[in-house]
Amino acid sequence: METIYSYTLQGLENVLAEYGQKPYRAKQIFSWLYRKHVLSFAEMTDLPAALIDQLSERFTIMPLRMIEKQVAKDGTAKYLFELQDGSSVETVLMHFNFGESVCVTTQIGCSMGCRFCASGLLKKQRDLSAGEIVAQIMYIQRELDEQDTRVNNVVVMGTGEPFDNYDNVLDFCSIINSDHGLAVGARHITISTCGLVPGIDRFAEGHYQYNLAISLHAPNNELRSSLMPVNKAYPIEELMSALKRYSTDNHRKITFEYILIKGVNDSDRDAVELAELIRGMNAYVNLIPYNEVEENPFRTSDEKTSLHFYDVLMKHGVKATLRSKHGDDIDAACGQLRARHERNRNGG
Repeated sequence: METIYSYTLQGLENVLAEYGQKPYRAKQIFSWLYRKHVLSFAEMTDLPAALIDQLSERFTIMPLRMIEKQVAKDGTAKYLFELQDGSSVETVLMHFNFGESVCVTTQIGCSMGCRFCASGLLKKQRDLSAGEIVAQIMYIQRELDEQDTRVNNVVVMGTGEPFDNYDNVLDFCSIINSDHGLAVGARHITISTCGLVPGIDRFAEGHYQYNLAISLHAPNNELRSSLMPVNKAYPIEELMSALKRYSTDNHRKITFEYILIKGVNDSDRDAVELAELIRGMNAYVNLIPYNEVEENPFRTSDEKTSLHFYDVLMKHGVKATLRSKHGDDIDAACGQLRARHERNRNGG
């Protein structure tokens, strides 16, 4: 059964029109879902009984259940959810000074094949619906209700390539951004892509206020292609051209994500080449410590090397941040918890 979380406000108004209902009913339902966080249509007491029956027959609300939760010493929480078809997805809650941030998954598995990433250990089976992505936020929000706090930052950086599931991801963003929904500010929503140029161009044409992040991880084609197969389809020159078009059309800052991998992409030469690649753009680099994955040979750069890489970028006129590790004492790498769960389930 389809989850009602999949519907934008406009989409829900269209559904209700089929039942002869006025558009304001959609706002009532959104209020129950996203302000009062109810999990049954019967709780929507200002709706006509006949409409409640119609909604109950057609939709479910929460399409997932939690099957495992890990909490790190720093408070980072990783959730493993099971969907209605038995598939599993990961979601992460991180605590920052600026508030509660949730990282959502957009696909079951991932076919981008990045060599360092645990998400790619299990290939893509299907896209998640907008509602299955929304539900990840809503499950965690109901937990945060008990602490009288709320999700105020969302990153679309979990398992899967968001621009390979473009329509559902943008519907998800619309729902959580809506003033009648969770009202997460557009500039507190970040979509990360590994570099699908057609998706970047389509996103640029939409003139959205959501943040755009690029998983770069290498400053040249040879190294990036060895780490990220997507670079063979859309090499750095094409990627950078698309990003310059996006920046020119939207006047928005771009984040370049760069995972520091020991002895692979963390040399002085790499830092200088990276600076030369993006200097002059309205952008900054988010340096990320690598979360090691048992199945992969890569190791994280040590703190001294990471700080030096950061210094080189800054001295060459490129703004950068060096992110602290989160959840280092749990299955921290994206896709790692799900991969272990699937191995255990299959007797591996």
